Amino acid sequence: MILVSACLLGINCKYNGDNNSNEKLKAYLKEKEYIIACPEQLGGLTTPRDPSEIVGKGGESVLMGEGKVLSNRDRDVTSCFVKGAEETLKIANLYKCKEAVLKEGSPSCGSSFVYDGTFSGVKIEGQGVTASILRKNGISVISEKDI
Repeated sequence: MILVSACLLGINCKYNGDNNSNEKLKAYLKEKEYIIACPEQLGGLTTPRDPSEIVGKGGESVLMGEGKVLSNRDRDVTSCFVKGAEETLKIANLYKCKEAVLKEGSPSCGSSFVYDGTFSGVKIEGQGVTASILRKNGISVISEKDI
C-alpha cells in the first residue's frame, strides 16, 4: 500500500484551495493500491489557509522541538503540522504502507527540499514534518518528481 499526498491526485487541499494534480503519478498508481492523505488538513488547518514555511533545519528539527512552522502572517502553526504528521503516520500504519509519494517543497510533505522560512521563494535541502516522521518510522518517501 502506498500513501499519497491528496493534492497530487486532484483534491483541492493545497494552501490556496487548489491542487497539484499530477497525471504521471495517476498513471503510475493505476494498477497499485494506495490511500490518500493531506497532513495539513489532518492537523486541523483549513483550506484555503495562509502559506507556511519551516523555520529551522527542516521537519526533523520541528519534531525535536527545535524548529517551528510559521505562516506568512507570523502565526505559529507548528502544533498543526506535528499533529498532521502524527495522524498521517497513524493512517500509514493502519494501512501498512511501506512507501509514500508526497508533494515536493511542502512544509509537510517535502522529501528533498523545503522553503527556507523567509517566504522569499528560496529552497533549501531538507524535508517536511510528515516526510520526516514517516522516514523515522521506516516508510520510504519519494516525491512526485521521482516517478
